[in-house]
Order: sequence, then structure tokens, then C-alpha cells
Amino acid sequence: MNKEEIKNRIEKLKNLINYHRYLYHVEDKEEISIEALDSLKKELKDLEDANSEFITSDSPSQRVAGQPLDKFKKIKHSTPILSLQDVFDFEELSDWNIRNEKILDKKINNYFCELKLDGLTLVLTYEKGVLKTAATRGDGETGEDVTQNARTIESIPLKLNFEKLKNINIEIYKNIENGIFEIRGEAVLTKKEFERINNERKLNGEELFANPRNVAAGTIRQLDPIVVANRRLQYFAFEIITDIGQKTHKETHDVLKLLGFKINENNREENTLEKAWQFLEEWKDKRKKLDYDTDGAVIVVNDIKDEEILGHIGKAERWMIAYKFPAEQKTTIIEDIVIQVGRTGILTPVAIFNPVNVAGSTISRATLHNQDEIDRLDIRVGDTVIVQKAGDVIPDIVKVLAELRPKNSKKFIMPELCPVCHSVIIKKLGNIASFCSNNNCYSKNFRRLEYFVSKACFNIDGLGPSIIEQLMDNGLVENEVDIFHLEQGDLEPLEKFAEKKSSNLIEAINKSKKIVLSKFINSLGITHIGSESAYLLAKYIIIEWNRRAYSVHDLIYFYKNKTIDELKNINNIGEKMAESIFEFFHNEGNIEKLNDLESVGIELIPDEVTASNENILNKIFVFTGTMPTLDRNEAKDMVKKLGGNVSESVSKNTNYVVAGVSAGSKLDKANELGIKILDEEEFLKLIK
Repeated sequence: MNKEEIKNRIEKLKNLINYHRYLYHVEDKEEISIEALDSLKKELKDLEDANSEFITSDSPSQRVAGQPLDKFKKIKHSTPILSLQDVFDFEELSDWNIRNEKILDKKINNYFCELKLDGLTLVLTYEKGVLKTAATRGDGETGEDVTQNARTIESIPLKLNFEKLKNINIEIYKNIENGIFEIRGEAVLTKKEFERINNERKLNGEELFANPRNVAAGTIRQLDPIVVANRRLQYFAFEIITDIGQKTHKETHDVLKLLGFKINENNREENTLEKAWQFLEEWKDKRKKLDYDTDGAVIVVNDIKDEEILGHIGKAERWMIAYKFPAEQKTTIIEDIVIQVGRTGILTPVAIFNPVNVAGSTISRATLHNQDEIDRLDIRVGDTVIVQKAGDVIPDIVKVLAELRPKNSKKFIMPELCPVCHSVIIKKLGNIASFCSNNNCYSKNFRRLEYFVSKACFNIDGLGPSIIEQLMDNGLVENEVDIFHLEQGDLEPLEKFAEKKSSNLIEAINKSKKIVLSKFINSLGITHIGSESAYLLAKYIIIEWNRRAYSVHDLIYFYKNKTIDELKNINNIGEKMAESIFEFFHNEGNIEKLNDLESVGIELIPDEVTASNENILNKIFVFTGTMPTLDRNEAKDMVKKLGGNVSESVSKNTNYVVAGVSAGSKLDKANELGIKILDEEEFLKLIK
């Protein structure tokens, strides 16, 4: 063939391959076998390899191209990608509708109902019909550039197919053909592909993935596009961001399909809210038969003009709402109820049941919290129970099926003696929890030491739970101070301890003696005091004394001379916390332990606190969701260093909520209370 013939052959092959891609991924039809299609792709690639001047970016051969990336660049979205408010029943859905009708001053009689796929949102941008960029949602304003990976997904067209659209709607076609066209959709992994991938990993002796959603999200963020291609993700388009003259949300989906995108064929229009609700009810169970996961459905006000009037409130669109399907539930049988003893001595009952797969992972235990919760559910060993994952994460027992209860079953009563050390169990006044009374209980000591050496406290590298257990079992460590008396000769005789490992651990222990003040306070295990509260206590003494270094004795002196009322006046320290701090520093056993820690050479470094930024000083920040570039702990440290406070919960006292990807109930509460919401970019501007 001469060059002209080769060029024509390449164009014909590209058109034919794209035609069959459309049939397979959009129409779910197959006119030729996959093997035959692969043969056409090979011929195209061979021709292009030999005639590189004819290679174009929209060629099917370019789906897997380019070298692995070092990191992802950032892409700023042309329009913010806002979040959705959630509803859980018809009453909440009706309230949403009433609010919208009030704003529009008319009755709404057209809705579009679509399944909410459980994957990762991607924003695609086309220029003159050719894929230009693909970006993750990120914080809604800025996402990661994953174009190279998106190109490997067969259901994403590299070039838009204008022919069908041109014949049906010439005006919309003209608005797209020569300009920028931006859409939104979801990248998902099918259950079938998830099973295939895990089977391969099992054969290779690799750890199995937990669920399809995590694989999809992780795959899109792979730096090597070949890995992405091998995982065979699917992309469902559901929104056109660009104004191309579309009149309804239904028309949006029709246009997307005509252009060559895969859309969800289960979506449909309804003319009443009651029928929209029927759609939701219908898919509660039907969704389980789909080959991909769904975590809910979205109800949309169908008319685009109405959508524009409704706009958004805060970070959420008004014109659409997400209905969350009830958490997937399974039944299983309680085999035992065991008691765990925590570092503060609190006893936590845990139900052990026959392993069961719920929402993509196997669970075999769930916390029962306390005796009151056990009594409320009336849980007994041998009971058949309904379990679910609360928020699709935490195993939770929903209900006992008393009809299936075995005869002679007995109510569960919390023990009177600690199951570990057999000491008396006590209940503190005003507290529903039970506590072990023995300060030297093995389990309390183990949990306390485990926390003491963790990253949130002394951060002793190489001293994990199994090593702590080994040290305790060999009588080398009973309490926190014993860790600092360890010598290399103590460790070398132990199993799996060689000279090098022993030396490294001793070095790590000595290095940890220099510790930030707030982390030291956190390590003490004061009841009700976690890392954020520990920082507040550290900041309190730093601001009042303003020293460059502190001794453990300084800490004792400072807090032993504070009254409960003074402690309550510390920003964000409540009454119970104040009482607990007061009790801790007036307990002779605790003071003795602190003096022992002083004697081994603990040096306290003040946290960096400056009053130079009035935007931050004494303000309360709450962080929720995943930010595009900042680690959440890094962001918290920024706030603390500028004299601000960080809280884990949203209240009327909160000044700012910093929201990233997958922000949940904290964002909802912030919207409800009218609290200022920041994305990462706004947060960084504020602290600068």
C-alpha cells in the first residue's frame, strides 16, 4: 500500500473499532467477537507503528500510552463540583421538595431518578470533540490530572461521535463541535472484574482487595497506566457541565449516549414525587442483582431552568438530593460475648459471631459498648442477629431475632471481676461504663503501653504490640518508665532479637526522650483527654509561662495548682474533662509515675504556638473529608502552630469547617448551623 492507502486504511480501522466500542460499551451489543476486535486493533497498531506520522491522540491504539508518572498534576475545574445532601426516608425527601417548590413558587411535576454508583467521580473535558483532560473531583475546586489513566478506560470515548447527535439535534451539535465540552461521570469496577482481580492476587499470594469501590479509587490514582488498563474499569456518564442548550436532565443523558458515552439505562423520568419514591423503593433490593455497587439513588429536578433558579446552598446543590439505601444487612449467630479491657480500664463487651460478608468485607465481631446497650438489644449467646456496617464501615448489630433464640438462653451480665486480672469491677458515678479497679491489670498495662509508644505519643519506632507483649511476658516491662530502663543486653536473648535489632530499638527509645509537650500530655492516658485536648492543655501552659523548654516537674507544678474552675475556662475543655485533669494531677500514683519519667531524662519541647495570625488565634477548626494535597494531621498542625484549636466535632462554637473529598455528616451539620465552610485553597489563604 502507498502512503495514501495506508492513511485511508488507518482511518477505516479507527472508525470500525470505535463503532464496535460503542456497540459493546454503550448498547451492550456484540456484532463481532472480542478476539476479532483485538485482531483489528493489532492491525491498526502495526500500521501506526510503521507510519508514525498518522498517529493521532484519539486513535484506539493510544489508550495505553506514555511512561509511568512520578506524580499527578493539579487541574482546576471550570465549575465547582459540589456535593449532595442526603435523605433517608420519604418525609425528608418531601421536605426537600417543599423547600424547592417554595423557592420556585410552583409545583414540580418532573423528576429524573438515577442510581448513585459507588466508584470515583471523574470530570472529562473535550476540545473540538477530542478528549483533552480527565480529573478527579478532588476538593470540588481542584482535582488530580488522571488523563493518562482515563484514556485506558474503553467506555470513555477518545473522540466524540457526532453523527447521531447531528441528525437529531443540530443546535446542540453545533454548540459542542468546535468548543470545550465538559462532563461528569463515575468510574466503577464491576463485581465480575473485582472477582477476577482478587483470584489473580490469590494465586500470586498477594493480599486480597476489600471491595470494588476501593479498587476503582486506587486504580485511578495509579501512576502506571498499564496497571489501570489491566483492571478494566467502566465509566458511566451522568452530567453535562457545559451549557450546550440542553433543556432537561433527561436530555443530558440522551445527548451523552448519542455522543458515545455509557449511561445507566436503569435511570428514568417520573412526574410525581411519589413515583420517584417508588423508584427508590424498587431499587433497594433490585440493585443487588447489578454487576456494580450502588450506595443510593439521586432525585433530580428535571427542568434545567428550574435547576438554575434553585442553585446551591453552601457546598451542596439544591436541585438534586441523594437517597441513601439502608446499609446492607446479613444475619448471623452470636457465638460468644467477650470482654476487652482498654488502657483506661474500661470494659467493653464484644460480640463474636459466625463470619459473614457485609458490604464487601468479612466481619466476625462487633462492639456492644456497655451493659445498657446489651440490655436494650437483649443480646444473648446463641442469638440470631441482623448485622450491618454503620456508615458502610463499622460493624453493628441492628436487631435480635428473638423467634430463633435457643431454649435456656441466659441474659448477659457484665462480670463482677476483671476477666484478665480478676480484680473488682467498679462503676464510676454518672458513668454507664464499667472499669477494672486494678492499675496493674495486664490488659490495662498492655493497652496503655501500646498507646504510649504510638505515633500520637512517644512514637518509638520498632516497638509495636507484639514486641510490647514479648517484653511484658519476659518480665522486662511492666509500666511506661520500664521502657526507658531497657538495655541492649536485655533484648538480645529474646526470640527474633539480634544485635542490630536490639541496638536500633534502644536508639529509638533514647531518641524519643525528646518529645513535644502536647504528645507527652496525650501519652499520660488522662481520662477524656485525647490528642486535640492534650494540645489545648499544652498551649495553655505555653501561653501562660512562655518558656523555650519544660520539665515534667514544670507540668506537675502548673496543673497541680489549677482549680477545676480554672481548667474549665480553657477553651474547649468541658466540666468532665476539667474534673479528670484535676483528679489526675492530685493522684499520688500518677505524680510518682511522672517523677519517674522525669528521672529517665524526658525533655519536653513546647509546641509551636504563635499569636501572629488573628484569623487563626483561638478559633476552632474542624476537618472532614480528604483534601487534595494536604494531609489532615499536617493541616491540624498548621492551625495549632498559629494558636488555633482543632475539634473532632461540629458545634455552635466551631468557627470553620475545612471540607475535603467525601465530607460527611460534619459538613451537613456545619451547613445546618451556618458555620463558615472552607476548601483546601481557602484554608491555605486564611492561614497565610
